[in-house]
Amino acid sequence: MKKVNSDVAYDYIRKRILSGEYPPGHALMTEELSGVIGVSRTPVREALHKLKADGLVSIRARLGASVKKMDVKEFREMCDMRLALEGHATALAALNHSQADLREIRFALDGMRGLTERLIAAEEESPLLDELVREDVRFHIAIMTAAKNDLMKGEILRLHLVNRIVFGPVNPTSGVPVSRGTKPERDENRRRVLASHDEIYDAIARGDAIAAKRAMEDHIQDIIEKGLRIMAHSGAGLITRELTDEELVYNG
Repeated sequence: MKKVNSDVAYDYIRKRILSGEYPPGHALMTEELSGVIGVSRTPVREALHKLKADGLVSIRARLGASVKKMDVKEFREMCDMRLALEGHATALAALNHSQADLREIRFALDGMRGLTERLIAAEEESPLLDELVREDVRFHIAIMTAAKNDLMKGEILRLHLVNRIVFGPVNPTSGVPVSRGTKPERDENRRRVLASHDEIYDAIARGDAIAAKRAMEDHIQDIIEKGLRIMAHSGAGLITRELTDEELVYNG
């Protein structure tokens, strides 16, 4: 089926936001985009409004559209919503998962475990970080799938997407910006975060909805606290990074 012009404009702009080519605060000029994309200004405006609904674009009167930037208040509100939704979805996963769902969650967790061990042993970490991001994304998607609530899954993935776009570069095992620290400190954090994923999986596997919810909430609360500390130290100077293939398919 042939895409209409607004879809073409939406895909073009969204791809460049997700890749980091258009960073937070980047002005999205309707006339300029119209010429680059090869469509009229109306479908560009429609695309920008759709991207605003996705949480990727801000539109302000007299100032026009720009790629979304996030301040501390917005970050806190977004995390509070994620805390409520993802904690409940994890409880649902404990109650509703199939054996196939559980295998998928376990597969991602085992991938994270192997990569964490390799990172701890490695002198050069960079080559392994993207792989760890991939497994972390797969772990969370598998849990949302096991919850059997597509509406909730879509909103949670939208929150993940906005967080990872606006708040990079991130620590792949926590979803918050990379903190400066020594190798032993980073390794200890990786062990602790992996243990929190183990706790989440174990509660889901034994069908304990209360424990699963609490484990996921503890995990996300840790992300919130780390993120707020890092934002305070950095003056909320937020930049983008290139996303993995899995993150690029996140859709609201």
